Amino acid sequence: MLRDRSLSVTSLGGLPRWEAELPVEDLLLFEVSWEVTNKVGGIYTVIQTKAKTTADEWGENYFLIGPYFEHNMKTQVEQCEPVNDAVSKAVDTMNKHGCQVHFGRWLIEGSPYVVLFDIGYSAWNLDKWKGDLWEACNVGIPYHDQEANDMLIFGSLTAWLLKEVTDHADGKHVIAQFHEWQAGTGLILSRARKLPIATVFTTHATLLGRYLCAANIDFYNHLDKFNIDKEAGERQIYHRYCMERASVHCAHVFTTVSEITAIEAEHMLKRKPDVVTPNGLNVKKFSAVHEFQNLHAMYKARIQDFVRGHFYGHLDFDLEKTLFLFIAGRYEFSNKGADIFLESLSRLNFLLRVHKSDVTVVVFFIMPAKTNNFNVETLKGQAVRKQLWDTAHSVKEKFGKKLYDALLRGEIPDMNNILDRDDLTIMKRAIFSTQRQSLPPVTTHNMIDDSTDPILSTIRRIGLFNSRTDRVKVILHPEFLSSTSPLLPMDYEEFVRGCHLGVFPSYYEPWGYTPAECTVMGIPSVTTNLSGFGCFMQEHVADPTAYGIYIVDRRFRSPDDSCNQLTQFLYGFCKQSRRQRIIQRNRTERLSDLLDWRYLGRYYQHARHLTLSRAFPDKFHMEPTSPPTTEGFKYPRPSSVPPSPSGSQVSSPQSSDAEDENEDERYDGEEEAERDRLNIKSPFSLGRVPRGKKKLHGEYKN
Repeated sequence: MLRDRSLSVTSLGGLPRWEAELPVEDLLLFEVSWEVTNKVGGIYTVIQTKAKTTADEWGENYFLIGPYFEHNMKTQVEQCEPVNDAVSKAVDTMNKHGCQVHFGRWLIEGSPYVVLFDIGYSAWNLDKWKGDLWEACNVGIPYHDQEANDMLIFGSLTAWLLKEVTDHADGKHVIAQFHEWQAGTGLILSRARKLPIATVFTTHATLLGRYLCAANIDFYNHLDKFNIDKEAGERQIYHRYCMERASVHCAHVFTTVSEITAIEAEHMLKRKPDVVTPNGLNVKKFSAVHEFQNLHAMYKARIQDFVRGHFYGHLDFDLEKTLFLFIAGRYEFSNKGADIFLESLSRLNFLLRVHKSDVTVVVFFIMPAKTNNFNVETLKGQAVRKQLWDTAHSVKEKFGKKLYDALLRGEIPDMNNILDRDDLTIMKRAIFSTQRQSLPPVTTHNMIDDSTDPILSTIRRIGLFNSRTDRVKVILHPEFLSSTSPLLPMDYEEFVRGCHLGVFPSYYEPWGYTPAECTVMGIPSVTTNLSGFGCFMQEHVADPTAYGIYIVDRRFRSPDDSCNQLTQFLYGFCKQSRRQRIIQRNRTERLSDLLDWRYLGRYYQHARHLTLSRAFPDKFHMEPTSPPTTEGFKYPRPSSVPPSPSGSQVSSPQSSDAEDENEDERYDGEEEAERDRLNIKSPFSLGRVPRGKKKLHGEYKN
């Protein structure tokens, strides 16, 4: 029973944290996901970054359940014996009855306990478990859907483990949180067997929603018009959709990650989410305090080195006036907004050429696709760059020695004689080696489906071929970044810090970790009002653009208008001076606290309160309509000059290092930062949400 339902405030890292206490010593918390120790998508990031906050709160009573893969077990998990008696007996029982259950600590921050099931080892029981699912909810799974069959095995093993745990729980109550449809069968079977557990189901994106958006359908304006069963059946995912929907309706509490996904879920899954649980990050991991500006300069220099090699022979632009933009993520051409981004780059290129700008924009597409190998021309470019660097150093050494000897003799060296004929020959040969007959390649790899690849096909249509007259250059890197790459030896985090702007104009993005990661690293980003992150920032920041969060309206504007808006955002960014970009990066980095799990974890905490009160109403009492609210918690519009970097732009897109001296007097960065620090200390409340004007579906100011 809740011993104290009052709210108490404790300090966490100097920041206030409101929490209604749960008797965690009398509870066991299980989180179930296919992405525990197994990176597939964004859910892995959610669970991994949240683990420390949850482990700090729940201690030895927190367990993660996931699939066993040998390579993940060897590199990420330290095997150990369960300390909890109920979990130990459950694991032993299952292993004695023909399963293979592994237990250990996941070697991430927080070191949470993990229970991992070997799916293949238990496949002998698949037919029986198919029958159990049919009896529970009349959902059948086709034999040819290997993924759905694996999820059924995973869910059946999860339900079995939870039954064994509750049988030996010794009075402790069990909370189980299931992430996505892959874990949902465990929830369905647990409720069908009437296990005494409190259940939460969290959807990070609806299954059908992702399919529909990928088909270029006007999804959000037709949410209430879809024939759900027909659409799922036509895409041959009806059984998966039924598993997802059954999981949603079986759970005591249903949560999703953003307001925009809550609207989607209400129409697609026919249940309104009880709590919205925004995704956070372990901000401490990215924290560089005042160092992040220096890190930007350091990693930008490494990107510049790559660009020197890639554009050898065509390097007729000033790298000090070159901006690096990027888009990264799964290769979902329309869902991730690569289509609208490319079209806006074509328009941006036109604007920069018309205004005779000396700013050059180099855009990276970091989206993995099927490739044969590295492009030979790209490898050659890096080799030529290195050769030129070595040549310059050898001539510099020779020049330096002659200069040194002349100065020792007390002479001013004759500059005509300090370089001999051999030196000039070497330098001329180096210059000739940089000549090339072809344009710099638009892709770093040989693509398997070059002729049908959506990005390359669009590049051909809009004519962005990296010619000398183009002010926008494009590089497709169809592979995730790695520090061991011979081309661009940088980790993703290093690459992001070295860029100037991340562009993520997604049409379907339930949350959006890529712009969130940019934010905590102090890099401005473009997002949309159809992404959870974009809506979250609109709600919490009065002037997102001033803080480096550009939000494209893809909800209430036509595609062409949205593209024009994105083009204006990019063009405005190109017009900023270096100092304005520095001010903006400082502001962007200060938004980090908004995305910290130390704050956002309270939404998960509220969901657990709520599920306990619904599962065990006689023992746990809580107001069911009291979700956490952040009313009044909003970053104000900066009052200092410039109010946003676009507010004091020069009239032409020239980038200038010579700044107006009066601007230094008008802008006080420390004073502005202190106001933001005081503002974020305004506490979240766990009270009833004030009743106001109800927003229409998807109605957000832009």
